Amino acid sequence: MTLLKNLQKTYSICLNKHILKFAIQDFIKKNEFNSSKLVFSKSPFEGVTIRELIQQIDARKKCKNKLTTWYHSAKIYYPPKLNIEQCSSEITAKYKTSIIEGDKIADITGGFGIDSYYFSKKMKKVHHFELNKCLSEITAYNFSVLKRNNIQCFTEDGLKNVLKEQYDVIYVDPSRRHDDKGKVFFLKDCEPNIPLHLPVLLKNCKTLLVKTSPMLDISVGFNELKFVSELHIVAVKNDVKELLWVIKPKFKGIQNIKTINISKDHNDVFNFNLNDTSKVDYDIPKKYLYEPNAAIMKSGAFDLISDRYQIKKLHKHSHLYTSDELISFPGRQFIINKVTPYQKKYFKEFITIEKANISIRNFPESVAFLRKRLRIKDGGNLFLFFTTTKENKKIIVSCTKV
Repeated sequence: MTLLKNLQKTYSICLNKHILKFAIQDFIKKNEFNSSKLVFSKSPFEGVTIRELIQQIDARKKCKNKLTTWYHSAKIYYPPKLNIEQCSSEITAKYKTSIIEGDKIADITGGFGIDSYYFSKKMKKVHHFELNKCLSEITAYNFSVLKRNNIQCFTEDGLKNVLKEQYDVIYVDPSRRHDDKGKVFFLKDCEPNIPLHLPVLLKNCKTLLVKTSPMLDISVGFNELKFVSELHIVAVKNDVKELLWVIKPKFKGIQNIKTINISKDHNDVFNFNLNDTSKVDYDIPKKYLYEPNAAIMKSGAFDLISDRYQIKKLHKHSHLYTSDELISFPGRQFIINKVTPYQKKYFKEFITIEKANISIRNFPESVAFLRKRLRIKDGGNLFLFFTTTKENKKIIVSCTKV
């Protein structure tokens, strides 16, 4: 049975079968950068509205860098672009497979199915639950296109239906019910409410894997969740994307925090235990300056980094480090060109600088204010760190990347 006939027979409610015709698929690809020009146009195809065409074009474009497998596959049916924005990237979905083990997994907040797709490459059986009927149908159809035959899709409440059988892993990505609390939120404010349902979920799996937004305060997560064995802080190109909480029934061991910054050519990994202690020393800027990657910054392991790599901190709250010898470091490395006191009489030294990358660490002024005050545009190869020393003196560290 062809995909088109299969679409017509099985997914007739939410999917428009005409969209998969060759001419329309070709039109969607060719107009990747022209969707805004089509708004007031008439659809050139019978059975497909211009609104449907624009939706497919915009959603496919969203996949270009985030979901390359979907973007480069033929006859993919795309949901509204909001569903693309909310789903995991392929990079982070692939990373999750390094955490799980076993034969059977349930994804109870399945969405567009990126995580389920990668789970299916490691697990023998994947159950994908999604309440949104149209999204569930689109996802199930795409799984058939991508030949992931070990994924079974259910248009049901995953939280309720997952309790009917046992799994090696249950995976959940709770979403916030509302945003009126700004950046501070609790897991109890999410749907599903994992802290409330935790005891029941743990009765039906060997491992519960919970994905949360990087905005969640780590201490809040540990307080709300019980039996956490590991926390994975996942960053991509120095941007923290998600927190992954590994929960084991009745776990009482040492809780491990694993940070990873995934980049094009290598991954920076830094692991430690939640209650690890460390000794930290402070010093003035030396020859080299170090800035931890975003995953480590999120972890709060500022003193541990100093102790582990035997480098000095500039100040308790600056989270910048220094040494006389260059070391391999999970973050950015700079060679210091000059250290200047942050005083008006020294500002004339920056008159000739047209562009620089400005960062503040434990500093009272904003980047915007400093750019305006020193008349420096963004960009270039020069980096200016405005920070505070161990003697509480404000300084400007001028440096270039190693």
